[in-house]
Amino acid sequence: MTRLKRLIRFGTLFAGLASGAAALRAANGQEFSVCVLVDGIPAPEYAARGRIYIEALKGKEFTIRLSNPTSERVAVALSVDGRNAVDAARTTPLAATKWILGPYQTAEIPGWQVSGQTSRKFFFTDTARSYAKWLGDTANVGTIEAVVFREKRRPPIAAYKDEARERSETAQAPEGAVDERAAGSSGAARSPEPQTRRKAAAESFAATGIGRETSFPVAWVDFEEEPHPAATVSIRYEFHDQLVRLGVLPREDDLYARENARGFEHPYAPDPYRHR
Repeated sequence: MTRLKRLIRFGTLFAGLASGAAALRAANGQEFSVCVLVDGIPAPEYAARGRIYIEALKGKEFTIRLSNPTSERVAVALSVDGRNAVDAARTTPLAATKWILGPYQTAEIPGWQVSGQTSRKFFFTDTARSYAKWLGDTANVGTIEAVVFREKRRPPIAAYKDEARERSETAQAPEGAVDERAAGSSGAARSPEPQTRRKAAAESFAATGIGRETSFPVAWVDFEEEPHPAATVSIRYEFHDQLVRLGVLPREDDLYARENARGFEHPYAPDPYRHR
């Protein structure tokens, strides 16, 4: 019997693709995109250090826009700070409860789904006041990741199948039989930070909080995904000062400006009598 996983879909869907969103081109050339909206506007994105960064604005609510450019349904595992946006579980992408997007559909996820009718808004805060901190695991704060899975194609039902072939197919191990939960849990533990000062500083870095309640009805559907993802899109977010420290944004202080000073500025001495 084919195993069907219960997944979650949106009560309301929005048509169209997100412009300027972080995207990853799949094998067939189609782009699955993720976009962070602040006040309904896509947050500016900065490409640096081999990643995509956005600036976290402390106290600001945000939504996550997911887009499906294909003519088929897809399932999207969405994590914020290393936690599934549906149930806050920490799993592998394959094992995660996923959002279902129909063909060419775009949806905006407003927050953590706390019931079948409501979610609680995402908002930028520091790690000390984050949802991840309340859950007791801040190992992956500062990251938003969407992993897209295509729907598994079901073979047509044959009117006749010879017994030898049937035995061969039955004996074959199912695809993706590796224990994904065990693989996903490796390396999760971190040794305690020996320096209290660095520990306190880390508590001030950007993370996501669980905020006010908002209506967001969902329904459960059956969807059997392919065992391997079609695309993965990741976004890193930090407060302005941390983006500067990482070299994503330029320094703006006077000392940094002095680094642009030169010994010889002009090829000739300026002439005060010359009209320009």
